[in-house]
Amino acid sequence: MSGTYEFEDFILKLSTPFYIILIGLEIFLTNRSERNSYSFKDSATNAVLMLINGGVDLLFRTAYVAILIWFYNYRIIEPISNPYVYWAALFLLEDLVFYTLHYVDHHSRLFWAVHVTHHSSEHFNLTTGFRSSVFQPLYRFIYFIPLVLLGFNPADIVIMYSVTQIYGIIVHTEYINKLGWLEYIFVTPSHHRVHHASNVEYLDKNMGMCLIIWDRIFGTFQEEIQHVPPRYGLTKPAEDNGLKQTVFHEWEEIRQDFKQPVDLKTKFKYLLKAPGWSHNGSRQTSKELQKKISEE
Repeated sequence: MSGTYEFEDFILKLSTPFYIILIGLEIFLTNRSERNSYSFKDSATNAVLMLINGGVDLLFRTAYVAILIWFYNYRIIEPISNPYVYWAALFLLEDLVFYTLHYVDHHSRLFWAVHVTHHSSEHFNLTTGFRSSVFQPLYRFIYFIPLVLLGFNPADIVIMYSVTQIYGIIVHTEYINKLGWLEYIFVTPSHHRVHHASNVEYLDKNMGMCLIIWDRIFGTFQEEIQHVPPRYGLTKPAEDNGLKQTVFHEWEEIRQDFKQPVDLKTKFKYLLKAPGWSHNGSRQTSKELQKKISEE
């Protein structure tokens, strides 16, 4: 895996000045407009969360790579010999894997409690892409197991994830409008603005990292609507936007739900069912809210 670390280091050195230039340009444009795209505290929080996420990933990497290598030794298909087909297939399948991971993160409260951090900012800019789901590295590798069983080298999977993350970050901007025919294939800033919006129409839509085709295939696609400007952040904002509250506030909400006088099965439903689920109908999931407005 030493080659993987060297390549990741190369990607980091290459992408860092690229990010700095783009973020600087976006801040310049924001200061010249009436948009409220940036705040110092929010961007600083994004940077700290990125560093914590990176630390968790590094600490746990030896363990999850060892697990992936173990599964690779029992692969059911030998690696594709043609390098162009191999890397194209890995890109396509890993993007589908990310879509699946992202879908589960949004539809199971246990995983939403981790991912909610990424959606908690009320700003939408390039630094929002660094607002990481801090503990996601502890389970993300599980979704890569089918890939290693299909003959993809764990090191190549890690490399592909690092590369596609660059694209996943640069779509966090309000300064690029719709991109014509590219909107039918790739995740664009317009698509991702929808994903980060808390408007009922936009909840749990556009889950892809690079390709929007999975959302179109599986019914989670939503166009950005001209008369419905995105409202960023959570449907129920946290009372405190401090670092600890940003990372752990949903876990506290789960703890409060566990204290309700209900049976153990119902308590686990509060943990595993979609965010917003309640046993007495006092709250609603995104699908329930969307069904309600469609009937009005």
